[in-house]
Amino acid sequence: MSLPFTTAAEAAQFIKNGDAIGFSGFTSAGAPKAVSSELAKLAEAEHAKGNPFRVGIYTGASTSDMLDGALARANAVLFRTPYQSHKDLRTAINSGNAPYFDLHLSQLAQELRYGFLKKPDVAIIEACDVSEDGAIILTAGVGICPTVARMADRIIIELNHHHSTKQKGMHDIYEPQAPPHRREIPVFTVRDRIGVPVLKVDPKKIVAVVETNLEDGIAPFTPPDEVTQKIGDNVALFLASELKRGIIPKEFLPIQSGVGNIANAVLDSLGKNPEIPSFTMYTEVIQDAVLGLMKEGNINFASGSSLTVTDGVLQDIYNNMDFFCDKLILRPQEISNNPEVVRRLGLVTINTALEADIFGNINSTHVSGTRMMNGIGGSGDFTRNAFISIFTAPSVAKGGKISAFVPMVSHHDHSEHSVKVLITEHGIADLRGKTPTERAHIIIENCVHPDYKPLLRDFLKLSKGGHTPQNLYACFAMHQQLQETGNMLDTDWGKYN
Repeated sequence: MSLPFTTAAEAAQFIKNGDAIGFSGFTSAGAPKAVSSELAKLAEAEHAKGNPFRVGIYTGASTSDMLDGALARANAVLFRTPYQSHKDLRTAINSGNAPYFDLHLSQLAQELRYGFLKKPDVAIIEACDVSEDGAIILTAGVGICPTVARMADRIIIELNHHHSTKQKGMHDIYEPQAPPHRREIPVFTVRDRIGVPVLKVDPKKIVAVVETNLEDGIAPFTPPDEVTQKIGDNVALFLASELKRGIIPKEFLPIQSGVGNIANAVLDSLGKNPEIPSFTMYTEVIQDAVLGLMKEGNINFASGSSLTVTDGVLQDIYNNMDFFCDKLILRPQEISNNPEVVRRLGLVTINTALEADIFGNINSTHVSGTRMMNGIGGSGDFTRNAFISIFTAPSVAKGGKISAFVPMVSHHDHSEHSVKVLITEHGIADLRGKTPTERAHIIIENCVHPDYKPLLRDFLKLSKGGHTPQNLYACFAMHQQLQETGNMLDTDWGKYN
């Protein structure tokens, strides 16, 4: 059969009010761009006529302004999962206009297959090549592509000529079986390939192919500043000490790192530390810093779900595939983030906390416990199953008015039982084998900003006893003070004595 080439506007007509759509990609890497923009216009036109038009959105992770941003502004979001980072969508979520449920990234594809969630009606897949028999070469992100392409009734392909077909062979497409027939996921080393390099779909389901030439639009990260650089240096110092103690084997262990300015600084410090040997990565997002370290010989292999890199770096990869082809794998996120594989490979996981409490519990998602920031992403997949789980954070925010460390987290994403190490610009808190009281003292002395140390020491004196020295009357006083005066430092424990 011949491929049904159409415009993006024509392709959007295949989507109806109430449809659930599964989008390709992971971050804006590999996420569709043209059809989602036209879908937003279609929604606005229907709303102008007085007609309802909203769609459910399944993605790999966050996307871009052309997807999450456009559909949020068009008030076209029926529901959204599992992770997002666009300011307009965030506003819609927190105002109740875009129903959102947070989910571990490794779980979405299987929960769709298990029937826990509405079946995707449409899959929109970005590709750099597609054949008439339904063989698709994906672009810079895999995400949930295999599952949504198989389950959807209709498939729309964005054939993006900005991406090189030289990528063929970089992807490793694999879907686990469902229980009770599920076997082990046969990834035994970071380099193992277990699937096929192309996404094969039923060609009869392809209703539209839209040709584009669009960048992913990934902005470069800010170079490390004094705080993020110190955090990175402290992470490298800690891992070098674990290597010297023999806790980490001499050949080192694979690294998982989140995405963002702190993660970028951590990778920079790992590359510069002469005591850290060349290492591998088994992670979600492969970012600019990874490719730079790969060229320098500090990273020798990286497995992820997306190449979330700036366009210049992406084109450099395409131009030098002879170098990169045997050093990169892109997998579905249920494999890149799979707890079974994380535990087997012994990952050192490094993620960023929005807020931590003095006992080691982590809030990754909600500002002051109520306002969704981005979502839990893959941090839970990795943290609970890591060889060593590390969380990093600047000790303060908003010029010192907010402490990253509080008596009790205002929203609980990762428990003290999963968090092994906390690191800020001020130091390292190794929580392994420590009681709650011991953890509290170590965190306050090693990680908390000096301005907040006296405040949190005084909080411990308010304890009503028990195994965990907590005061339920005062545990959110710092958050309350922030709401009332805009500064946690103004907190006065006097009324709680």
